[in-house]
Amino acid sequence: MQLFIPIIGLFLYFPEDKTEYIPAAITMVVFTIAAIFAFRYIVKLSKKEQGKVDELVNSINNKEDQK
Repeated sequence: MQLFIPIIGLFLYFPEDKTEYIPAAITMVVFTIAAIFAFRYIVKLSKKEQGKVDELVNSINNKEDQK
C-alpha cells in the first residue's frame, strides 16, 4: 500500500494558478453537451424504430387474424 500512494502522487497535479482549470472546464462542458445531444438523438431514433416494429407486428397480427 505504501508503494501505491507515491505512484498516485505522480499523476495528481493541482496548479497554483487556478486559471489553468478554465480550458478543462470548457472542454468538459462542450463534451457534456455533445453527449446529451447524442443521447437524445439515439433515444429519438430508438422510438422511431420501435414505432416501425409496432406497425410491422400489428400488420402481421392482422394478417393472421384474417386467415
